[in-house]
Amino acid sequence: MKRSEVNAIITDLEKFFAKHQFMLPEWASWSPEDWKGTYDKCSEIIDNKLGWDITDFGSGDFKKVGLSLFTIRNGNWDKKDKMYCEKIMVSYEEQETPMHFHWAKTEDIINRGGGNLVMELYMATKDDKLSDEPVTVSIDGVLTTVNAGEPLILKPGQSICLKSRLYHRFYGEKGKGWVLIGEVSLVNDDAKDNRFHDKIGRFPEIVEDEKPVHLLVNDYEKYL
Repeated sequence: MKRSEVNAIITDLEKFFAKHQFMLPEWASWSPEDWKGTYDKCSEIIDNKLGWDITDFGSGDFKKVGLSLFTIRNGNWDKKDKMYCEKIMVSYEEQETPMHFHWAKTEDIINRGGGNLVMELYMATKDDKLSDEPVTVSIDGVLTTVNAGEPLILKPGQSICLKSRLYHRFYGEKGKGWVLIGEVSLVNDDAKDNRFHDKIGRFPEIVEDEKPVHLLVNDYEKYL
């Protein structure tokens, strides 16, 4: 992805968050210059990769396969200092987050507003393939059973609990607008806890065609 594309996406996201009155931490608006010399007081943010995360999953087509995330809080499995995570995410209409599961993390995915969120679910077989068995999940505390891969629609206000080793992919429903998505989960660890069904790149390579407006989580090491 080009840095200019990332900058434009973040600018649009800030407007979308403001429209839905979802306020981010003050440091979300810091420039790269604002981050200089802050590690001692901001190590939790930097080490646990809080902040902006824009990815096309290596697809080269963000609008088709991609996701915008902002990690608000997160702990560390090794330190066991904070065993939870919270994110806010945005999915465009028909913008796919590819099929994956988490080895350890259980998460609630919440439709916070905007359009409808479409989920497709599969149980994992013992060899980590897609099972054709029906899937039973909790929707706002109500057990719901769907066929494997059957589109399940979450309307604004609804949430789903995804346990570890449950394959899922999701996207915004066509014609309903962007979706504001919340995530509340156990600690997030993108380096070790993701299992994608197909081989993808979790973080994109950034072509620096202009300066970053805000740092991405993978920029911290480079700039700080």
